[in-house]
Amino acid sequence: MATDHKKKIGVTTATIVGMNAMIGAGIFTLPAALGAYIGPAGIITTLFVAIAVWFLALSMARLAYLFPQEGSFYTYASQWGGHTMGLISSSAYLIGLLIAMGLLTQMSGVYLHHFFPKIAINKLGLIALSALIILNMCGIALSQLGQYILIACTVFPLFIITLMCFAKAKLANLFPFAPYGYKNALLATREVIFGFFGFEAAASLVPRMINPQRNVPKALTYSIVGVGIIYLAFVTSLILAVPIELFSNPKILVSEPLSLIFPHSKWLLEVVNFSILSAILGTLHSMIWSSSALALTLSRLLKSKVGKKLVSSGIITHTTTVIFVGMAILVSFLTFKNRQFFSFTALFLILAYSTSIITLLTIKNEWKSKQIFITLIGLFTALIIFLFALDGVLKTIF
Repeated sequence: MATDHKKKIGVTTATIVGMNAMIGAGIFTLPAALGAYIGPAGIITTLFVAIAVWFLALSMARLAYLFPQEGSFYTYASQWGGHTMGLISSSAYLIGLLIAMGLLTQMSGVYLHHFFPKIAINKLGLIALSALIILNMCGIALSQLGQYILIACTVFPLFIITLMCFAKAKLANLFPFAPYGYKNALLATREVIFGFFGFEAAASLVPRMINPQRNVPKALTYSIVGVGIIYLAFVTSLILAVPIELFSNPKILVSEPLSLIFPHSKWLLEVVNFSILSAILGTLHSMIWSSSALALTLSRLLKSKVGKKLVSSGIITHTTTVIFVGMAILVSFLTFKNRQFFSFTALFLILAYSTSIITLLTIKNEWKSKQIFITLIGLFTALIIFLFALDGVLKTIF
């Protein structure tokens, strides 16, 4: 028993895993999105999303406490909707992750192109994706030490950029506050929430955590509060220091407009670029690993004879699910463009969260506690973001 206990992880590591999942998932795509689609009003949008995610996180923490079994979204949604709803919820989550990874693959190509300007961006993205797929097929996952290194690579550029930008802050850069209109600032929640996705990562660690019923909710809470503070500081400092028109290109490197504001600190910005690239590649690597594990779990839950036969015959394995995940990311990488990534990702992931949280409404004891107000607010804010995401998807289709 002592040996098993030593292999399990505590609140600190679980919190870092959750922060890695969130920060690496989109913070470095956020400044360009704010500049291209929102303007300084993005500060308010970020605050609203942080509060919304806070309530969602508290609801997910409650679910993790009540149902500490392995399976997360499938386990939660199946409580009220049975096997079918469990599959829908967990599949929506997987699809959302795969679409998000398509954008990260594109961004890896953008940052790699900065260091290898003679090679096309798309080709570099494909090279990065291929290398990460091979690493995962070989069973090479990020260790606990790797998680600490990844969070360091991610937080370092955020910390440096935030300090540099606050030193150059100008209130004049806040105006015009909403150049694209306040309606667009609300609709842009689908862009901003992209940077928060992954907050539920700690819930998936239930089988590996010490005292999961107590520590999973703690890890979820600590990670969302930490990331919320980091995001608000990062976004606010950039908006105050950099004229918003310099972020007109949604795929621009964060360092490019900063190099105009800090012409004598280009060496430091190069270090920042390398750190951001490391964070993006590390996040992609971790997400391919976790997504393939989820795909394998889903395949084992299939009740069809064909699905069972594929699993029992050894055709569906860790290796084949990694290949499947890699091909799905490739499709996302080649198919979606700019805002499409944000809308489709938000649509599927919010669907997964909502169908899971609904379970709390079916438990009589929940209605007798204060938790029900948190659940209702979480579902309400999720509905708002879902409708904004649906609006973006419909505009893309029609």
